Amino acid sequence: MDISRKEFCAALGSGTVLLWLQACGGGSDYMGGTPAPPPPPGACGAEGAAIAANHGHVLVIPRADLDSLVAMTYGMPGTAGHSHDVTFTPAQLQTMKGGGSVTVTSTTTDFHNHDVTASCP
Repeated sequence: MDISRKEFCAALGSGTVLLWLQACGGGSDYMGGTPAPPPPPGACGAEGAAIAANHGHVLVIPRADLDSLVAMTYGMPGTAGHSHDVTFTPAQLQTMKGGGSVTVTSTTTDFHNHDVTASCP
């Protein structure tokens, strides 16, 4: 079967877009998908709109970690089908312990990342 370069590129391009769209997978908090469960009682973190462009991620930070003297890194898989990591410095953890919120940027996974605003109400 012979196809032209134009047909090949068109087929390749549509396949690439399809693979890219499938890469995020999982539910969506803003597009009617399955929302991720909230953090458990006694924990801090972020969910829903506190995670920019969220599609099922949840960040859980144990309250005991707010006194850490070293940077702490957490995964945030939720129902997204993939995870990102976020790292908080001891100063940021202390800000959350005092009732403030802190915004960090997650690692990049599947060609995207998220700004995460974590708090400990």
